[in-house]
Amino acid sequence: MNIPENLKYTNDHEWAKSEGTRVRIGITDYAQDALGDVVFVDLPAIGSDVVAGGAIGEVESTKSVSEIYAPVSGTIVAINQGVVDSPEHLNGDPYGDGWLFEIETSEAAAFESLLSPEAYRALTDG
Repeated sequence: MNIPENLKYTNDHEWAKSEGTRVRIGITDYAQDALGDVVFVDLPAIGSDVVAGGAIGEVESTKSVSEIYAPVSGTIVAINQGVVDSPEHLNGDPYGDGWLFEIETSEAAAFESLLSPEAYRALTDG
């Protein structure tokens, strides 16, 4: 299982990458593998205000439907239309072309409190 060292993670199997005041979000390799073939992605609208821990979208696979949660509070400033049009990007490249959305946040501490790669590895190995 691929767990990049340059990212933070959530207990709900999202990854987060800080780019200044923006945080890019996706689902982890572990999550996409557990889901199976992704067939539909529902993302929040640009301009939506989100609260950390709140459900803000869905990923549907041939096996199940899973909620997507906001790892930090802020405003949605970008979505990846590519995964809406071609959901299989989540399976093929969850940390690259399969990113989901970006949140503009003023809560740097909230980002820092997310799981480290080591803590996420312990969560998924357990």
